[in-house]
Amino acid sequence: DLEKEQLKTLKKVVKHFENGFPLKDVAQITEILTLCAEKMYEQEAFTEPLCELIKLFGLPFQKRKSSDEANYSVEVSQSITQLGYLMSVPSSQVRIQICKSVVNFFNMELPGKLLSGYQPTSPNYKIRMAEIGELAEILVLSLTLVENQLTEKLWVLKALQHLSTSGESCEQMVSVQGASTLCLCLNGADPSGQLLFRSSDILWNLLEKASKEVVVNQLRRLECVHALKEAFVELACGFRHCDHQLRNDILVIATLLAESSAVPMIESGFAKILIVLATCPEVKLPNPLVKGFKLTYSYEDFEMKKLLFNIIGILSKDPSAAQLLNESHVIPALLYYVKQNQRSGFPDWSAAQYEELQLHALAVLTSVAPMLVDKYLSCQANTLLLVFLEWCMSQDPFFGRGNSFHGTGGRGTKLAQMHYSLRALRSVVALYDDAVSNSLCDQGAISQLLDILKYAADKYKEKENIALLEIQADILFILSVLCEDDNDRKELFSCEGIGILVSYLKIDSTRLCSGIGHNCLVVSALDCLWSCVIGCCIAEESFIEKQGIFLLLDLLAVKDSNLCSMVLGILIEFSDNPKTVLHMSIWRGKRNRTAANVLIQLWRQEEQDLGVKRDQYGRIVDTKRPVITRFQKQQKVIPLPACCPSFSIMEISESIRAKIYSLFCKLGFENLPDLSAKDVVTLAIIQHFIDFKVGEVWSEISAEIKEEFRPVTSDERALKLISEVSENTGRMVLGLQTEALERQHNQEIKEEKQFYKEIQATQIQRDMINKSWENFLARTSNYEALKVRNLMEQKI
Repeated sequence: DLEKEQLKTLKKVVKHFENGFPLKDVAQITEILTLCAEKMYEQEAFTEPLCELIKLFGLPFQKRKSSDEANYSVEVSQSITQLGYLMSVPSSQVRIQICKSVVNFFNMELPGKLLSGYQPTSPNYKIRMAEIGELAEILVLSLTLVENQLTEKLWVLKALQHLSTSGESCEQMVSVQGASTLCLCLNGADPSGQLLFRSSDILWNLLEKASKEVVVNQLRRLECVHALKEAFVELACGFRHCDHQLRNDILVIATLLAESSAVPMIESGFAKILIVLATCPEVKLPNPLVKGFKLTYSYEDFEMKKLLFNIIGILSKDPSAAQLLNESHVIPALLYYVKQNQRSGFPDWSAAQYEELQLHALAVLTSVAPMLVDKYLSCQANTLLLVFLEWCMSQDPFFGRGNSFHGTGGRGTKLAQMHYSLRALRSVVALYDDAVSNSLCDQGAISQLLDILKYAADKYKEKENIALLEIQADILFILSVLCEDDNDRKELFSCEGIGILVSYLKIDSTRLCSGIGHNCLVVSALDCLWSCVIGCCIAEESFIEKQGIFLLLDLLAVKDSNLCSMVLGILIEFSDNPKTVLHMSIWRGKRNRTAANVLIQLWRQEEQDLGVKRDQYGRIVDTKRPVITRFQKQQKVIPLPACCPSFSIMEISESIRAKIYSLFCKLGFENLPDLSAKDVVTLAIIQHFIDFKVGEVWSEISAEIKEEFRPVTSDERALKLISEVSENTGRMVLGLQTEALERQHNQEIKEEKQFYKEIQATQIQRDMINKSWENFLARTSNYEALKVRNLMEQKI
């Protein structure tokens, strides 16, 4: 009788709260739920009222005051936590009802009636309480309880699918290995396909909203990768539209996993399946792995094709995938797209789709070709790319759509195709492989590339375009590699290439800092000049005749830190030619500056950047180590083996001071025109730079010796003598600097006195003129004075 009374009472409670629980009563209702769950183990009759009470949890809670939500937040979150714990009750009906109620948390519809004086809580209140109560974590753990009950598992996944829209809930799932647990649910027996759909959707949300690194780390288990592989293979052979969509979703997840080298994509065989599919149908070879797969050329298949190309690009970064990529004929599949486009498209893809796949294939070829260079050469890829580039420059009336990421900037032109073809060539040329270089040069690549370079430069003058900038930079790099250390190729380059290089060096200095990429283009041109001109007498003479030295000095005068070192190095290489020194002596820049002026200013700026101490006039401060930098002073004495360069030696290669000194050795240190006293002071340091560096090296040697042992008397005397010689050189240079400054000071005083004399003479002349004027006025205005003046003149 007591149990019957309890059941009646429960029905009354359900009836009373049929429109939702007030917040103040939620804690008591939770206690009733717990008691009902305990009673269920003895009497199944309590199952129905328990489910009815749980069902009411799906309705919005009701509040009397606005502050109730905050005041009862602890009790409500604990109640929702307890609701999750009821998943342990061994009743399918109860578990399903719990999941239904959780799903209803996300139902924003209001109940038909409200308790008098109450109003529903805010729409997201329950969701927030579920986050605080860690409901998502509990439901993930409950998946082990419903492992063999498909209906219950689907409802749990549905609830988790809703909860996974919250970042906090996703973090909770991940904290209990939710990613791996859900991944293993992908291939459960389910005719409806809901299990695969919901599991994959939750995995998507976890990767998007939780820590990607943690999720990938959980999915790196071999069992998880196998589960993804089996799910993908099953969906790939499907024929429904939803199968294709879900297949692509799994493929995106696989892409994210492939980015981590720790995921066993190759070991699981998943990578091989993906690569084989990526090369189908371009490679007409039967493969059991793709048995049952049919490409329908739908939009979903188009997206899959792009995703598969993307995965090939990712796998190409893993050296262990090289053999697999080679065996799967990836290079021939990518080269299938290296052919001219057709206006009407191809039989299978539309013109726009084919263009997008073509550009994507070329981009992937850039990553794969350096890894499989032997396969690349055996497929005559250089020939195909050069022919394709010839089509890109032709008058064929093809107009790119520019719809994709890779097609940016190529709408209405063939620039995108040219851009990615050159990038593919650049990637293999960058290997400095003789076979690749010879293959290109034997087919006349140098002349063809120069034609393309001129074409791109002319187009860029008409309309500035980032793609055109990159095209020019890529061609300059390719030419640099092809012509390096080969005089015959340099001579061939010089026929047309010198004029093009000269045009790049004439760039307006204001463009270098525009941020568009002109700086990179000039660097590429200078690199090309170094590799394609220097070392070949014919090319050097041609460059000098076209006033190339003047242009290099103009560029040096801009004082761009990214260019100075390279320009100085090029000038040093050219300085062996007597004409170079003559041109440097003749050159005049803005404000009539000479080459010596520019080099001295660069020296002062470099010393300021390096923290070399100088006084206000630019004179030496430390006569013992006159050219030591701030960094060198901070270094402790570290004994180094003889094969390792010391800090003083390394500093020479890292700064531009040694290059400036080398150029002055060619220009000479005497009879340089238009030098100020400050320039003469700096020039004295430059002239003895090598002496100061020798002293620095001996100073380091002495410090290293004294760090480890005490030198013998003769050695100590020799070291001291060397130190004194170095210091005397510093004092001597300081004396020359002081003398130059005094000479300048005396000259200034002399010029000041001369100027004062000129002012004094001018004043005397002015006084004489004034006196003469006064006499004239006296004669013309005073009769007596005029008579006196006339008498005096008669006597004379």
